[in-house]
Amino acid sequence: MKNLIRQTSVVVCLACSLLLPVSAFAKSDSSTALNFPPIPAVKGGPVNAGSQDFTIKFGIGLAKASAQYRGLEYFKKIVEKRSNGHITVHIFPSAQLGDDLEMTSALQSGTAEMTQPSTSPLIKMMPELAVFDLPFLFDNTKQVDKVLDGPIGTGLLKRISKQNNGLIALGWAENGFRELTDNKGAITSPAGLHGLKIRTMQSPVQLDIWKTLGANPTPMSFAELFTALDQGTVDGQENPWVTILTSKFYEVQSHATATRHVYTPFITLVSQRFWQQLPKPYQQLLRTASTQMGVYERKVSRDIDSQAKKKLEQNGLKITNISAAQRAAFRKKARPVYNNFKSQIGEPLFDNVMKATGHAQ
Repeated sequence: MKNLIRQTSVVVCLACSLLLPVSAFAKSDSSTALNFPPIPAVKGGPVNAGSQDFTIKFGIGLAKASAQYRGLEYFKKIVEKRSNGHITVHIFPSAQLGDDLEMTSALQSGTAEMTQPSTSPLIKMMPELAVFDLPFLFDNTKQVDKVLDGPIGTGLLKRISKQNNGLIALGWAENGFRELTDNKGAITSPAGLHGLKIRTMQSPVQLDIWKTLGANPTPMSFAELFTALDQGTVDGQENPWVTILTSKFYEVQSHATATRHVYTPFITLVSQRFWQQLPKPYQQLLRTASTQMGVYERKVSRDIDSQAKKKLEQNGLKITNISAAQRAAFRKKARPVYNNFKSQIGEPLFDNVMKATGHAQ
């Protein structure tokens, strides 16, 4: 009888444990936790466009603990609420639908509806986007916003949408200023890069930058990067602080240098096939939501950037902050890259960006 009571108690306890939320057992990871600004309230009333329902599969490369994912949560909130539930948005983070190029190709073939890649992997498809990969182009976020939100950025979105390549460009968000990590030590001058194997995005400009600076660039997809660093296939990589933190690259890298050598935006894309199915009111809704998402996502990105840098140091990554003079030496060494890609970027875009960033010759 006692054994029966004991067995029954065990079963009851197990059943009770199954009813408890996972959070009751899960241990929070304070080593990477970031404080995100709250998602804003939806502005604007309902958009009426008939009774037909639509579903958006929206794939991105970064994980849930990123400004990019947070921005998509706001996009989803806007679109679903203002469409009265007639548009449903499903978010697929962490490259679940493929890397940036694969997800962009899925839009072109009509097997996915939206994505938000970095501009760098798209340069072969859209050569004018090479302008964002020019080294040490932006000094601060004020210059960034001037370019993205002004005539240059809006003009680029229209130009890309008219290329009949199966894509419609809706807006800009932020990947951020890229910083260098490695396993060799502090890098305070171009000489420190000599022979260093650095993973780069699949961008001809990125390859040229690191070759010009004396490194050995190795292009590969982001999904392969952690394993490549862990196995020593590459010595280092470059990404914004938040990406370095959320991807836990500090587990496989010992040093970092605050170079801010390239600013990379995200571009919000929608499948042209899907776009053409949408009533015009819903097309405008997606444009509006993309703009609002971009503004909010950039704010989030900048709010958590300094948090991420501190967290990385707490996790043991040794970060070197270079001086203005040291950064100028890197910029001078990389300057030939501008001339190498001027014709590919084209005029008047190249000169307009140079003027907007104070680099006019």
